[in-house]
Amino acid sequence: MPKMKSNSGAKKRFVKTASGRWKRKKAYHSHILTKKSPKRKRNLRETTLVDRADEGRINRMLGA
Repeated sequence: MPKMKSNSGAKKRFVKTASGRWKRKKAYHSHILTKKSPKRKRNLRETTLVDRADEGRINRMLGA
């Protein structure tokens, strides 16, 4: 049986942390930024952890 291919899009979007969780960037920070407040844009810059409910899906996509 052939090897499983990992999802190329997911490879670029997620990073594994030392504790084994997944790190991701926040959405809504790519365009139409004029109407968003500086506080909102600043908070969108930070990375966050993938929700526990979605970790299984990420692991499946990345073959981890």
